[in-house]
This record gives sequence, structure tokens and C-alpha cells, in this order.
Amino acid sequence: MTTDAPDTTETRFSISNNPSFLYQLYCSYMLVYKNGTKADGFFDLELLKKSLNILVRKYYKPVAGWFQVSGEDIDVVFYSDKFNDPPVSTQTLNMDYETVSRHVRDSNIDLLVPTAPSGVIKPENPNIPMILVKATYLKSNEAVVLGVSYHHSLMDGTAFWTFMANWSALCKHLHEHGDITKFNIPHPPTFEFPDISHFHNPSKTIEHSEYVLVDADQCFMKFQPSAEKIVVTVLEVSVEQQQALRQQARNCNVSFTEMLCAVLWKGTNGLRLQLDPEIGSGSSLYSCAVNPRARMGISSNLCASPTTHTSCERTVSEIAALDVCEIAQLVHETIGICTGEYLFSSFDFLLKQRRRELDDERNSRIDKKFMLVYVCPKSVKCIALSSRTFPIYSTDFGFGTPEYVRPPYLPFDGCMRIWPTPLYDVRLSNAPLEVYVSLPEHIDLSKSPLLSQFLKESTD
Repeated sequence: MTTDAPDTTETRFSISNNPSFLYQLYCSYMLVYKNGTKADGFFDLELLKKSLNILVRKYYKPVAGWFQVSGEDIDVVFYSDKFNDPPVSTQTLNMDYETVSRHVRDSNIDLLVPTAPSGVIKPENPNIPMILVKATYLKSNEAVVLGVSYHHSLMDGTAFWTFMANWSALCKHLHEHGDITKFNIPHPPTFEFPDISHFHNPSKTIEHSEYVLVDADQCFMKFQPSAEKIVVTVLEVSVEQQQALRQQARNCNVSFTEMLCAVLWKGTNGLRLQLDPEIGSGSSLYSCAVNPRARMGISSNLCASPTTHTSCERTVSEIAALDVCEIAQLVHETIGICTGEYLFSSFDFLLKQRRRELDDERNSRIDKKFMLVYVCPKSVKCIALSSRTFPIYSTDFGFGTPEYVRPPYLPFDGCMRIWPTPLYDVRLSNAPLEVYVSLPEHIDLSKSPLLSQFLKESTD
């Protein structure tokens, strides 16, 4: 007697109608969990794998799916009976806690992050994993480091940390109860990008200066992040400094983040001008990633990227002549550009450019490529990314919360990532903030009256 094989159900959703397709690369984080008592079974590997597979198969089915390219369309396809489960690798190192923590702080991705394949989505590259995990154990049993990489075309930062919150909650439930019978996922994800066509205003033309069209055969050479070595300096904004910045922000009718970005922009602008007084007529660029979920009514549980970019350029001399309050107003206006009309226009712009590039490829024409303006050479760049509202330090897999989480190393000159510390609560601002600043190694932040106050004292 034979039984029929179960029917296969195919489901798909498009990532062609949002800017996700622009980010065909992996983004990686490292999370350090300290095993203070050196307990056996700390971060049991089989528990990690089991909880991750349950999460993607039951709640994040597209993450267990495949990219599929058809002409201009990119879909994520997933099935009821086969799964592209996230690969999990492991290693055990003969290190103590302090040594492995130093590797994390130094962003040693070769040692602690899973090796990812090319993230470029194309028909001949179909088996791209959406999530990769590497668990690093220590012979001393003092800690575990989780290196997690995600494909940026499926998630932005908000979606990734929502994913991590859900995974850690499920793993903790399994650890404590043995099954998920009574498990309720904290943040049920959604996948289809919402229709934003009602924001379209055909009578309004919006210039998208946050993108630039470049010659395709020169873009790789001309738009390298920098010919110089880029180093990351970690600034620390104390609770007292945050309070002072908040008062300054209130006086200027801007937000705390806008005021902090203004300080970073003016500080780096001043340093560059000190080093080269001839750049006064050069361009000083402020660019930021804007997540418009709240203002557009888009769920924070959306597993896609509504994030777009805005930018503003002035001359170096103009920024030097403005006070911090005036620059904060400029930052405020730049972020405020991202209205519904702007969001629709930005997506429409990107989709049209993608269609043009695909047509060029089909007809063997390689003419122009569009790139975010912040990768272009400028006299001064301040590229702001704020992650201080993400639930980064609440990811408890059943073995406690992380001691430290390392954000991705961004090798672009001028990147400024605002990052929480373990005890930071965005509602209370009760602990220091960190700012990861990427600049050429010859630039000395201690020479800046604005930025030197945030430099940590050396412990060497």
C-alpha cells in the first residue's frame, strides 16, 4: 500500500516594490554572553539550532525560503515541505573572556562571524541563506559569542532586532518548558510591504539628491569608501552629557538625536578644516537613514525595509560659520523631508533606476549605475545611523542578556553609528551611549573641542 506524498504549497511575496533590493549584502553583529558561573550546558548548541529552525519554519517562513528572479521582479519563495534553514556553524577557542571580548570590540569578523556567500540576487545564485549563525564557545567555558549575519534585502535593522527578540524568546521558552505548546511570539512578523501609492502626489516633483548616477566602468574605482585606512573610534556620551544635550535640543526645538548629529557634523567639519584650510569651498555632506514606520503607520514588525535616506550639502565654510543650534535645525529639516510623498517618490525613483539598469544589462549596455551619495568623495561627510531604540540588550536566550553587542564595522569615511550600552533605556537615558565614528586614521578627535569631551580615557 502506498500513500500519496503530501501536497506542496508554494507561497511567495515580492521584494520588488520596496527598496530592499538595493541592499544585496549581509550585515553582521556579534553578541557576547558571559557564563559567570561557568555552568555546564551554557548556550546548548542543539537548543540554539532547534529554536532557530522552529522560528523560521513556523513564524518567519520567508527566512526559510529562496530568492527567485524573473525579469524585473524579485520574489521570496517558500514551501510547506522544504526549507532553506539558516546554517549554524560552531567553533571552540582556547581563549579567556577578556581575550575574546577584545576580538569582538576590535570587530574581528573573520574569527567570529559566519562566512557568507555573495549576497547578489541573480538567477544563477539561488541558494542565498537569509540568516547565518556562528556560535563560538571557549574551552574555559567563560562565554559564548554569537555571530549573526542577515541578508539586508529581507530585513533592515528594526526587522533584524525584532527577529532576534523573537528568536531569543522562543529559545528561552524551549529551555524552560521543553516545548512551544504555550509559546506566544512577542512580535508576530508581517511580510508584505504595504501599499503606499496613496502618498503619490503627481503634481509635485522631488529631487533625490541622496543618490548619484555614475559611470558604471568607473564607479568601483572612484567610489571606494576611501583610499586611506579607516579606523573606528568609540565615543561615549555620559548620562550628564546626554542631559546637557537634551536641554540644548529643547532650546533649539529639535530632538536629542538631531542635536547629537549636529555636534558630530560640526565637530568633524572643524577637524577637516583644521587639517586643510583650502577645503572651505568643498562639500560638507550630512546623510542619514530614516525609518518612517511610525509616521507612516507602518508596523514595526514588518520584515522588510521601509528605510530610506535623506541628505543635505553645504560648503565646509558654511558649516563652520553656523553654530550647533543652526546645524541642528538643518539636520531637523533634512530628516523632516521624509514625508509620505517623499517616501513614495524615493521608492518610485529606485524602481525606475532598477528597471533601467536591467534593460541596460539585457541589451549589453553598461552605462550608468546609481549609488547612495554618501559613498562618493566629499571634503566632509557625516553619515548618521541611530540604533539606540533597538532592543539589542534584551536578547535573553535563557542564559541571561548579552554583556556587549558589537555593531557592524562600516568602512565608509564619516559613518557615525549611535549605539546603546547594556543598561541604556531610551525612555530614561539612564546609562551612557556610544558613538562609533569611522574616519581616516590620521584624524585626531582629541583636537576637536566638540568631540574630545566624548573620548574615553585610555586604559592601557
